[in-house]
Amino acid sequence: MFHTFNRKFNREMTIIHPGEYSAGSEDIIICTILGSCVSVILIDAKKPCSGMNHFMLASGHGKHMPIEDLSGRYGVNAMELLINDMMKHGSDRSSLTAKVFGGGHVIDTQNTNAIPETNVQFALDFLEAERIPVVSQDTGGVHGRNLLLFARTGQVLLKRFTGNLASRAAQEELEYLEKLRARQQKPVSDITLF
Repeated sequence: MFHTFNRKFNREMTIIHPGEYSAGSEDIIICTILGSCVSVILIDAKKPCSGMNHFMLASGHGKHMPIEDLSGRYGVNAMELLINDMMKHGSDRSSLTAKVFGGGHVIDTQNTNAIPETNVQFALDFLEAERIPVVSQDTGGVHGRNLLLFARTGQVLLKRFTGNLASRAAQEELEYLEKLRARQQKPVSDITLF
């Protein structure tokens, strides 16, 4: 997570990366850049509060998952972390609505890689199971997305991109994915807690 100031909108801005999330009721901007990853934005319909997550994979696999992998990198955790953060800010789960973004094929548009579709489908299935209505979505395609969420209002500005910026986002996602896969294959040492 990186904090900066957006001069164009004259507001504090929090930039989130894969595995991160942020929520708040302050007059701030929460920003991320997506390729095949997905971001779910939750908005409280009854109070000025919203939040965003950014996950790379729907779930982790492997029977020896280290504790640190139970983080927002995976959709199942990212959703619970964001919902809990919204509730810490005073939101009621029953008043949440959602917007879903991402899942673009920016890495290789000729590849039949199912990660983008799996991410999007996971998000939609999770929200349906939790009875959180999806009020809008912009998913799929072959472009990346830059999202700006205005936390107080829940308004989202979306910019689609291709070319060098999409290639850079795709490369960062590939590197991050390789790190996740390496962690999943690494055995976890035996730890005994008392």
